[in-house]
Order: sequence, then structure tokens, then C-alpha cells
Amino acid sequence: MPSLRIAFKALGAVCALALLPMGAAAESYPIAGRPITLVVGYPPGGSTDLTARIVADELGSMLKTTIVVENQGGAGGAVAAQRVARAAPDGHTLMVGANNELIINQHINREVKYDGLKDFTPIGLVASQPLVLVATAKSGVRNVQEFVETVQRNPGRFSYGSSGIGTSLHLLGELMKDKAKLDLVHVPYRGVAPLTNDLLGDNIEYGVFVLSSGLPHIRSGKVVAIGISEAKRSAITPEIPALGEHPALKGLDVNTWFMLVAPPGLSQPVAERLRRALDEALRSPKLRQKLEAAGSAVTTTQPPDMAAFMSTESAKFRRMVDIARIKP
Repeated sequence: MPSLRIAFKALGAVCALALLPMGAAAESYPIAGRPITLVVGYPPGGSTDLTARIVADELGSMLKTTIVVENQGGAGGAVAAQRVARAAPDGHTLMVGANNELIINQHINREVKYDGLKDFTPIGLVASQPLVLVATAKSGVRNVQEFVETVQRNPGRFSYGSSGIGTSLHLLGELMKDKAKLDLVHVPYRGVAPLTNDLLGDNIEYGVFVLSSGLPHIRSGKVVAIGISEAKRSAITPEIPALGEHPALKGLDVNTWFMLVAPPGLSQPVAERLRRALDEALRSPKLRQKLEAAGSAVTTTQPPDMAAFMSTESAKFRRMVDIARIKP
């Protein structure tokens, strides 16, 4: 028996030694004097960029380091996502990504060389936003009922714009068309700015925005909010009805979420350090105020199984891609 106890003690010592580098890695992260790069897959000014910059300020404070936001646009966020998927897994390259680049792109573009379910280490959800369907003031449409009736009475006459083929904005439009049997022409734009210009110039009747992008124009009265895409009204904009309140669109529930991710292979201790720091940042009243002012609902509870969450989201958007008849 004594020899057995000695053997167990020796084994315990070996295990403790094996764990030391991992603990040391967490203690020494982030490396002093080395900033963290937070990659965003779009130009400055959009909803993902705004979310990333707000998070960077608070997360940097929690980690006691500098976080530099770096914008790298291209291929609907895929260029930046691929860069992060191939980066060194040391916690000094992170990304705030949305469902477009982390989930949807791989279903619509054969050139995407990463798998959003496997090629990132998810740190946690940051916030989510509904999408919003808007109409020009000139259209005369003021609510979901009038929108559905007007389009159904005039098949093929009206158009809606999105920020591009395969984006969540486009997929929402096609899902609405499928559910309510609407003959509505999709006009893809190269981003939100040209879509906004055409809406404000009355060159197109309807448009789909992420809520934060549409809010300034809704609040100024330049466009009319028809409805949001989540199952329930947003606590941030309770005056805007949910599209699903209309019987023809019942069950419609789509949003854009923003997630902090790291490259694959990130050590568990560093990942946990980042998760704790993100959790602290998300409890900051300053962060919450800024994100809510932009139309985002801040994440208060993380999914118990992040892999299951990502898999469910992937399946949901895969069905929407099929409805939209987008062939990769």
C-alpha cells in the first residue's frame, strides 16, 4: 500500500507540473506591451464596427491592455474571418463577427475556406439586433398590414433593397416573400450607404436594415418603420411592431448577432480569461448604454452550449439560403 500511495503522489506531481504552463499562460495573458488586434470584416461606421469599438474600450479596461480595432473589408466579412481563422492562437488576434461572416458566408460562397462551426474559438455573444423593414414616406405604407396588402395587390410592381446578395438582410426579404406569398423584386446594393441614398431619394419603395443602421432615418422621419424581424418587439424600440404580428408572417424570427471569437486552438485558460473579461465588460453600464442607444440588446446570458447554438443558427440560415435559391 505505501508504494501505491507513493505512486499516486508521483502521478499527482506530474499532472501538476503539466498544468503549470497552462496556468502561467493565463496569468501572463495578455503579454505586456503587446496590444490585442480586434479585427472587423467591414469598413468603419457599420453595426459590426460600432459594436466592436464599444466592446474594445471596455474589454481593454478589463484586461488592462490596449485593444486596436482593425477594419479589413472584403467578401462580406469573409476576408477578415479567414485571416483570424489562420492567426496564431495566442489571444492577441480576435474578431467581433456577425452571423453573416461566421455562418451565412459558407453556405453561399464556395470560395470561403473556413468553417464557422470549427475554425474559431467562440468567446461569447456580445449583443443582438433585429432587422427592420422600412418604407419611403412617399410610398404611403405605414404598417405591416398595409405593406402586405399593397404588395399582394400589385405583384411585381414594387422592390426592396438590401446591402447585398446573401446577407441576412436579403435573406429576411426572401423569407417574408415566401411566407406571405409576395411578388417583390430584390435589389442588391453594395452596402448600406447606396441603399440609404436610393430610399431617401424615393428610387426604391422598401428596404431592410440592421436596426442600428435604420434608426437615425426612422427617428428623423425620413423613412417609415414597418416592422422588426424578431418574434417580439424590441425593448429598445417598443413602438415598432414585430413583422410576425401579421398572420401572413407569423413565426418570423430572425436577427443579427455579434460574437467575439478567437482563432482555433486557443488554450482553455486564455479562452476562460477572455470569457471572464467579456462577461465583466458586458455588465458595464457604460457599454450597455452605448450599445442600447445604437439599437442592440446586450447579451446577459450566454448559450449553455455554444457549439449547439452555432449549429442551430447554421441550420436556420441554411434553410433561408435555400428559400432564397442562392447557389454557392
